[in-house]
Amino acid sequence: MGDAFIRHIELLGYEKRFFPSQHYVYMFLVKWNDLSEKLVYRRFTEIYEFHKALKEMFPIESGDINIENRIIPHLPAPKWFDGQRSTQNRQGTLAEYCYMLVNLPHKISRCLHVINFFKVRPDDMNPVTDSQIKKPEVFLLPTDAKKNATDITGPIVLQTYRAIADYEKSSTSEMALKAGDMVDVVEKSESGWWFCQLKNKRGWVPAAYLEPMDGPDESEEQDPNYAGEQYIVQKSYTAVEDDELSLKEGDTIEVIHKLLDGWWVIRKDETTGYYPSMYLQKAGEANTSVKSELRNRGAPPRRSTIRNAKSIHKQSRRQISQETYRRNSKKYIQSQRNLKKNFQNKANVIIEKNEREENKPKAQPAVPPRPSKDLILNRCTESTRRKIL
Repeated sequence: MGDAFIRHIELLGYEKRFFPSQHYVYMFLVKWNDLSEKLVYRRFTEIYEFHKALKEMFPIESGDINIENRIIPHLPAPKWFDGQRSTQNRQGTLAEYCYMLVNLPHKISRCLHVINFFKVRPDDMNPVTDSQIKKPEVFLLPTDAKKNATDITGPIVLQTYRAIADYEKSSTSEMALKAGDMVDVVEKSESGWWFCQLKNKRGWVPAAYLEPMDGPDESEEQDPNYAGEQYIVQKSYTAVEDDELSLKEGDTIEVIHKLLDGWWVIRKDETTGYYPSMYLQKAGEANTSVKSELRNRGAPPRRSTIRNAKSIHKQSRRQISQETYRRNSKKYIQSQRNLKKNFQNKANVIIEKNEREENKPKAQPAVPPRPSKDLILNRCTESTRRKIL
């Protein structure tokens, strides 16, 4: 068999270690050409030093001579202090870097520098530990992020939100909150349930109970679209509040405002109101197991129903009343009707005008006057002049 080379490098996650001092290492599953698979652990500072040496070995491919020739991927420098937040946020970038590294030309991807860096070391097999120190904590990369590295376009940056009120969980998949808790949002679902983590806890939390740290989050909400998008009701719901709508499965409605708390403003005929977005599906869109699973959950609480909300952004939050939705929606519907009516009127006028023009008698071509005898004698040929003599 020829020289060893790496077929694939997969980032599995990272470990938080406590010996000789607290630090973080990334876990890589390295797949070799002999079909063996080895688990290795590397600090980010090591990876960055490896990256700098690789650029020095291949200055053309690193873009040092001409930036347009760069094919070696970028890698951000380590921070002055690398904590758990930066370690976790960097996983997307690192996964993409490994994918691109293995797919570089063979003179780079199979060079000794790459091979030696990812070879198994003694401390990969038996990490240095101290029985008096607690065991390392393992944080695995979500399986969805590992399915296709080409889908990762940059670092996974988790936003921090503050709980504005206490929330008691109602199922094992949810997470309880206390007012003032700081959580990292892993996934924002349009259903109004967000997947969050708080220290070592993870679970679904109603978006209505969360506010961003740096200001009100209206910028994340789309403006109302009174033209509306067609959706099909996938699950019936009976209104609890006065401004909600009761609909049956199979009804077709129009969504005119998508709100972050998972309660969208919809229009049924000329009536507007709130409805849980998790019970709706866009017309023509295929159903998925994830959506079906979400519909089995209860609708999340609405912002307006949270009691004793201690939100510093409550006063500055932009709110649209149901009356405004109703009035603007009626205006839009009426304007569309007027537009349609005007279009039809113009079409009728054009048709009538065309019919009148078709019924008019067509003008006959004018017969030119006969030229005088003198004009013929002066300008015509000999044969023509003989005819009038």
